Amino acid sequence: MELDKLDRRILAILQKDARRPAELMGADVGLSASAVQRRIARMREEAVITAEVALVDPKQAGRPLTMIVDVEVERERPELLASLKQWIAAEPCIQEAWYVTGAGDYVLIVVARDVDDFEALMQRLVVDNANVRRFQTRVALSTLKRGMFVPMDISP
Repeated sequence: MELDKLDRRILAILQKDARRPAELMGADVGLSASAVQRRIARMREEAVITAEVALVDPKQAGRPLTMIVDVEVERERPELLASLKQWIAAEPCIQEAWYVTGAGDYVLIVVARDVDDFEALMQRLVVDNANVRRFQTRVALSTLKRGMFVPMDISP
């Protein structure tokens, strides 16, 4: 789907506040509320907008620890990778997962209640996925930036 300047401006607004009324968005971009709603509906149908969620502060939700985990697999056979990917996708404590190049094969962003909670997750990772060779963990000391905002090129 080709996004025009108005679509991009609407997406920039939605990424900052998905609850902003269509009337106010329309005033911001120079469209009627119904035109904004049609564009949003089209972007949902075309999977430009993949979800609309509430961002929750992990500390406030009882998950104050954030860990960055590099995972290295033993073999890169497709069925073994698919099984690990399914396990990662199903694990709610894993916020983000990236299949990467370099020393490791995956980078995981994990939130945990405490060190014991994190250790239990890593034990499950190894027990449930015999293909995991090793993992290395870094503890995030503070959060400098968190978000999913995708920059929109909206210049004239």
